[in-house]
Order: sequence, then structure tokens, then C-alpha cells
Amino acid sequence: MNRDWIATAETLSSALPYMQRYAGATVVIKLGGHAMGSDAGMASFARDVVLMRQVGMNPVIVHGGGPMINAMLERLNITSDFINGKRVTDAATMEVVEMVLSGLVNKRIVQAIGAEGGRAVGLSGKDAHLITCTQTNPDLGFVGTPTTVDPGILRNLFDGNTIPVIAPLGAGENGESFNINGDTAAGAIAGALKADRLLLLTDVPGVKDKSGDVLTEISAAQIHEMTANGTIAGGMIPKTETALKAIEEGVRAVVILDGQVPNACLLELFTDHGAGSLIRT
Repeated sequence: MNRDWIATAETLSSALPYMQRYAGATVVIKLGGHAMGSDAGMASFARDVVLMRQVGMNPVIVHGGGPMINAMLERLNITSDFINGKRVTDAATMEVVEMVLSGLVNKRIVQAIGAEGGRAVGLSGKDAHLITCTQTNPDLGFVGTPTTVDPGILRNLFDGNTIPVIAPLGAGENGESFNINGDTAAGAIAGALKADRLLLLTDVPGVKDKSGDVLTEISAAQIHEMTANGTIAGGMIPKTETALKAIEEGVRAVVILDGQVPNACLLELFTDHGAGSLIRT
């Protein structure tokens, strides 16, 4: 008998306890722009998400798209100003952000899921009052911070065996559009859903200690300590801050992992080893 077939059967059998553990669980996945990779990588990610839905989980995808936004701004000859490394989102930039996130990127993910036999619906935080925002900083323009999240539309999609794919945009009290940091949007949605897991797929393998080794499990207290002593720095700070806030809002655990690793979500959810840094209280 073919050894590959035997190995596949053994893998499925060993995953059964985890599938039972996560049956009915809500898992919010933040798919970063750098983690989207090639068409083959997108197809692999979509297949994993369809499998999660097939075994009874409720996956929610919140995506970024920074590289795609940058490429489109350059193509349209729209220059951006930056304050302390953060892009100022003026009206012209906001139009491009919404076009790329709600259009190009969102529909690419929806199409990939459909190609793997799944049902997905693309929407943004502006739809069905999903995310209401306030302006984060007037100097940064149309950049928003979520104030309320109404996940009712997401629960309706779960009931219809459908995977929500969400662009990180929100509406202000007066109907204006805001761009939201993708990690922040994912954390707010996970908190509103009291998700079992929030998976932050990025381009690094997880949170590292001073020696450069990835920590497989970290407590909130350790994160505070590592941030204070400079071990957690740079772009990892907002990710761990998102993780801590999500946990405070009722998310059971958050995992920071490398979305460029094949089958990263399945490795994290359906194996003993996991695939990144798990954060919980």
C-alpha cells in the first residue's frame, strides 16, 4: 500500500481530537498583506479555511493589503505624507484604500475560497454597521479606531454556512469612511464575537526572546515585562497590544504566527506543537 496514503490517513486520525475540540468554535484570522503570497499560497490558505468550516468551525477572515495599496498609489502617482512612520490618509488616499481593500484584495480571497469549494461573502466594516469608528488622530486624516462592533451580520453568515471575509474599514458617526489597522480591526471583531482564537498571520514566526528563539507560549504579564525591557519592539509591539486587548475583551487566546508557512492555521489548531506564539492570561 502507498506510504503517502497511510501517512495521510494517520494525519487525519491524529487530528480528530482537535477537530472535536474546535467544533463550533469561532476563529478570527488576520491575513496580512505580506502573508498573502503567491496564488498557490492563497489557494493553500483558502483550502485550510474551507476545511475549518467543513469540520464545524466558524472562521472569520480579516485581511490587510498594505503592499497592494502602496502599489496602486504609486501607479496613480498619489504621494503620501508620513508622521512618525504612519501614513496620512487624505481623501484621495482613502478612495484608493477603499478601492483596493474592498475590491481587489477582498474579492481575491473570496474567489480563492470559492475555488476550493467553500462559500464566502466579502464585506467591510462599513457594512451592516459592523464597525463604527472615531478618528484616531486628526493629523493622520481618515484613520479610525473602532468604538463599537456589531457582529450580528457575522452570526447570520455562520448560520448560512458562509465564511465572512472582512476589509478593515469602518464608518464614522456621520457616515464618513475610515481606514483601520488590520490587526486592530481583527482584534475588535474577535472581542465582539468572544472568539476562541485570534490568529494573527504575519511574516515572522512569532514573538522572540532575547536570544532570538520563538516563544511558543507567553502570558500577558510576560508581554508587559518584555515590552518594558525592549525585548518586544518595533512592529511586534502593536501586535502584542492587539493580543492583550482582545484577551481583555473575551478572546480565549491569541496566536502570532508566520502566514507564509504552508498550512500554518492547521498546524496551529490541529497539532500538539502549534505554529507560533500563543498568548493568553
